[in-house]
Amino acid sequence: MTPLERANSLAGKITPLSTRFRRTRKRGSWRISKDLPSSFRYAAQGIVYSFLSQRNFRIHAVIGIFVFALGIYLKLNANHMAVLVLTVTAILVLELLNTAIEAVVDLAIGRRFHPLARIAKDCSAAAVLVASFSSLIVALLLLLPPLLTQLGT
Repeated sequence: MTPLERANSLAGKITPLSTRFRRTRKRGSWRISKDLPSSFRYAAQGIVYSFLSQRNFRIHAVIGIFVFALGIYLKLNANHMAVLVLTVTAILVLELLNTAIEAVVDLAIGRRFHPLARIAKDCSAAAVLVASFSSLIVALLLLLPPLLTQLGT
């Protein structure tokens, strides 16, 4: 299933978070939201779409929750927890940007192959990969010493 077909199939599954603002849904996607609740709703729909359609986003979200739980269990100080929050958030933001770039490239070129489209998709995926390796190192540096102490080794 192509990303465009996947997006179309998921469009029916993603429901607005609020039905109070139905008239704003009828506007084209090119228009700017005129109220704050609509802006938040559109952003939430983007997160829901990524969670439902992107396996790597789900993987990073679950790992992030595990890291936070481990940090709380190990009673990390606020500074270390803040670094973990920023690191996990950076990965999730990059996954969202990667999804957006892939969608725009697919929209622009359709089913045709173009070397620049491949470069755009590969580089956006590489950005997530590099950040993931970096976040793994940060997590090891912050979590491993207290974990080893907790285990008594």
